[in-house]
Amino acid sequence: MALNLTDRLPPDTSSPVQFTLSLTAEERTRSRHYFETDEGQGVYLRLPRGIVLRHGELLRSEDGKTLVRVLAKPEPVMTVTAPTALDLLRTAYHLGNRHVALEVTESYLRLSPDPVLKTMLEQLGVQVTETIAPFEPEAGAYGHRHTHSKPGDPKSEKDSAHHSHHPHG
Repeated sequence: MALNLTDRLPPDTSSPVQFTLSLTAEERTRSRHYFETDEGQGVYLRLPRGIVLRHGELLRSEDGKTLVRVLAKPEPVMTVTAPTALDLLRTAYHLGNRHVALEVTESYLRLSPDPVLKTMLEQLGVQVTETIAPFEPEAGAYGHRHTHSKPGDPKSEKDSAHHSHHPHG
C-alpha cells in the first residue's frame, strides 16, 4: 500500500528514517506525484504546489509514523570549472542570461547537458566535463515574492505591482 507523504521537514540526521527517496532535480520539483522509494515502497507526494525538495529534507507520512529522506539522485550533468574565479563568475552571468537551471559553488557550476551551451561554454574558455552526479540547482529568484524594500511599505507594494521581467541584451 502506498504512503501519502504530506509534510516537509528540514534535514535532521538524528530522526529515524524508514525510507529514502532518490529523485533527479526535475523530479524534486513535483509536489503531487507517485514515486517508489529506493527500497521499493510506493509513495504519493501530497505537498503544497510550487515547492522544490532539497537533498537531505525529510517527508512525513499523513499518519505521522513514517519518515522518508529525500536524496539528490545522480543524473547526467555538465560540470564547469574555470582557471579563475572571475572566469567562473562570467560564465555564471552568461548562463543566467539564458535562464538555465544552475548549481553554483565556489569551484564549479553544474547544469543539465545541452550541446549548444557546451559549445558556448568552450568558446568562453572554461572546462566542461560531462558526468553523472547529483544536481542541486539554485531555487531561483522567482520562487518567492520579490520586493526591494520592507514589507508593508506602500512604495514596496507600488514597485512590486509594476515590476516586470525584461529581456536581457
